[in-house]
Amino acid sequence: MYCRALANPKLAAMKSTSAPSGTDISPRVVLVTGGTKGIGRGIAQGFLAAGDTVVVCARKDPASLPAAGAAQAEFIACDVREIDAVRALVAEVVRRHGRIDVLINNAGGSPAADAASASPRFHESVIRLNLLAPFNLAQSANAQMQQGRGGVIIFVGSISGLRPSPGTAAYGAAKAGVLSLVGSLAVEWAPKVRVVAISPGLVRTEQSSLHYGDEDGIAAVAATIPAGRMAEPDDIAQACLYAASGAASYLSGSNVLLHGGGERPAFLGAAGADKRPPSPGAPASP
Repeated sequence: MYCRALANPKLAAMKSTSAPSGTDISPRVVLVTGGTKGIGRGIAQGFLAAGDTVVVCARKDPASLPAAGAAQAEFIACDVREIDAVRALVAEVVRRHGRIDVLINNAGGSPAADAASASPRFHESVIRLNLLAPFNLAQSANAQMQQGRGGVIIFVGSISGLRPSPGTAAYGAAKAGVLSLVGSLAVEWAPKVRVVAISPGLVRTEQSSLHYGDEDGIAAVAATIPAGRMAEPDDIAQACLYAASGAASYLSGSNVLLHGGGERPAFLGAAGADKRPPSPGAPASP
């Protein structure tokens, strides 16, 4: 019955107009913040490969723009921490393309810092970039989406918002705030706009060496992940493509964890291999 209902043209038309927008409209207009490198670049390339029109922003002009085949992203310089710049960014995308169907709030990050000695100004700047800036962008994009056919707003969160984040405490707190924000906005802005969080675990990018050292260090860290590797930017891109698609039309207010099975509990390594719990079905030790 379900398949027959979807095959009915009238019912399918009703579904496409009543569901939150930013689903299977093609080409969509997609704005990716921090979309010139790392995870953001991978996300931009994923949407370009899907045939969408993609606009990326960053503070500085990039050496190259994300591309997929002959398609290339557009670039608009913007410091997302500045509210006037954010409003101008959204207005410019709408001026060029008439609308925004999907916003990917990806820009963010933090250098390592000791929470006990870092200055209040440092903590404020981290929270401003990782919580307030994406909130302001979402607000501006939502205003445009509500006037039109709706859309999807995706916040790129982090596993740091769900577990201790030593060395980046303010960052972890900001990402935890993002998850709360996503739930609230999903309720306030429904049904025309869906709001979703995608929270990656450890991701290998061109800057991985800054966090994990050389190739041996990266391999050692990857070995602690059940999937046997870190995520690649394309893994996050594919999750965003799903969240923005018609297949995810009921997905809103949710946090999609993308961590390859998580991180191996430290106590297992500390206890030693001979003291680890046996695998299911394995005989107990005498």
